[in-house]
Amino acid sequence: MSATAPAELELVDLGLDEGGHLLVERGLRLGGGELLVRGGAATVAIDLPAWCRARGHACAPAAGGWHVRAGQIDRWRGAERAGEVAAPSAHAPARWGLAARGALVEAGAPTLDLPLADRRTMWADEAARLYAQAVAAQWDPATAIPWDAPADHPAEGEDAVVQLMTYLIENETAALLVPARFLGRVHPHFREVMQLLAVQIADEARHVEVFTRRACLRRDALGLSTAGGQASLATLFDEPDFAIASFLLSVLGEGSFLALLGFVRDHAPDRCTAALARLAAQDEARHVAFGLAHLRRHVDEEPALRGRLAAAIERRHAALAHTAGLNREVFDALVLLAAGGWAPADLRRGHAAVVELVRTMDEGRRQRLVRLGFAPDDAARLSALHTRNFM
Repeated sequence: MSATAPAELELVDLGLDEGGHLLVERGLRLGGGELLVRGGAATVAIDLPAWCRARGHACAPAAGGWHVRAGQIDRWRGAERAGEVAAPSAHAPARWGLAARGALVEAGAPTLDLPLADRRTMWADEAARLYAQAVAAQWDPATAIPWDAPADHPAEGEDAVVQLMTYLIENETAALLVPARFLGRVHPHFREVMQLLAVQIADEARHVEVFTRRACLRRDALGLSTAGGQASLATLFDEPDFAIASFLLSVLGEGSFLALLGFVRDHAPDRCTAALARLAAQDEARHVAFGLAHLRRHVDEEPALRGRLAAAIERRHAALAHTAGLNREVFDALVLLAAGGWAPADLRRGHAAVVELVRTMDEGRRQRLVRLGFAPDDAARLSALHTRNFM
């Protein structure tokens, strides 16, 4: 403490939250860094010490007030930099909390339970580019889809569309919930991944909207939802490991759905159905690209992950062995969509097209598995074990 008495400041009934802090700052400046503060506001006894701590000033009760000394506390002692702005660190400690990447984090900040905090398991160099693409490619269902386009297909064709839309709604709901389960566990240090997952969830929400609207365009009720189909999707939702869930959903399921949506687009009985299938496929392609990108990086750094991914396919296959897989109504709806008529030749052509769709899905899965480092024979075996429900 200085040899001379500190300058005094009387706040009367002025609270710090009413501008009193400006008088304290001025008093410290004019008084050489020491000040005896008095005040009658009800909150000053709480607000003044807290204000001083936040600014690194010492504050102690004295002579009916508080003795404030400027710059006595270094609140940034022990602070650490939350990595570099340009690129994520190998690991993001819980003590960084919600701090932006590259920020100086004050010691004592609250920690959060954000377990997805390792670059090896989370990161993809393509994340920022895919996020930028996703933001630029957002589309408005009200204007992007020709809801009023004419439709002259027969009632049975509309029933087939409604059943397909019902099936798509169910699967896209699962595709929304799976990343949503993990989003709140991602450390914000990996902000590009966090943002990309958020847009992916928004994509799926939009898909659920447009598929529901299309199903209800000319019908009052939706189609069938089977126990087997829901059992298949439940295995995705229940998977606790981010890498495995991403693999099963994005690389295998949504990858297969790219072929399915292309099939619906090509055989749609009206422009409205074709447009929504085309737009949804554009979104799903980004989801698949991110899944492949971050899993390629992960298996490069942890080759043993391939064994875990293979085991996950086998485990899921065994869990679903007792289910019926794709319901017959969905399969028949696809046949009718491709047939476009009821003549025997039409139905034969439609059935052949669906068989070719299944083959195309299998070929796509095998190619993606090979890109993750699986041998071609292993890729073929694992692809054949993928759920008959497609997703």
